[in-house]
Amino acid sequence: MPYKPVLNTYNLPEFMESSLYETDFYAWTVQQSKLLQERCLEQLDFINLIEEIESLGKQQRQELRNRLTILIGHLLKWDYQLEKRSKSWFITIRNQRREIYILLKDNSSLQPFIPEALKLSFLAGLDLAVAETSLRDRDLPSESPYTVAELLDPTFPPSLTKADF
Repeated sequence: MPYKPVLNTYNLPEFMESSLYETDFYAWTVQQSKLLQERCLEQLDFINLIEEIESLGKQQRQELRNRLTILIGHLLKWDYQLEKRSKSWFITIRNQRREIYILLKDNSSLQPFIPEALKLSFLAGLDLAVAETSLRDRDLPSESPYTVAELLDPTFPPSLTKADF
């Protein structure tokens, strides 16, 4: 059944009616996909399509920063609270590395962004470690003690082994 737009039930002047993009995003995506499949380029909502495509790229970069933040936070906890190391921290570190690997495998063009993402994620990782432990900012390094290679290395640090659990 073809999509029929909602009628102007509020008797608004035509210029005040919202676009489908603003009123029903899902319906808009279905409509735009169909228009693309049918090659009806003149009917596409280019302004919002461009915005959404750019947003998708930004989401991938944000996903990388989020994963690095969690990884860094848990590595800091692991390195600075030896007596409280737990299986949960180990699993979180392993899982974040796995998710970063998958994200980079699926989005190889994110590779050059990793050093910048590391800088942006380090402070958030510090905040995570401080929030979840008795550690204070002054107990932790002011710059990342981890290189990109170390962060992505499943054998780093050497004390991080499955045999401990």
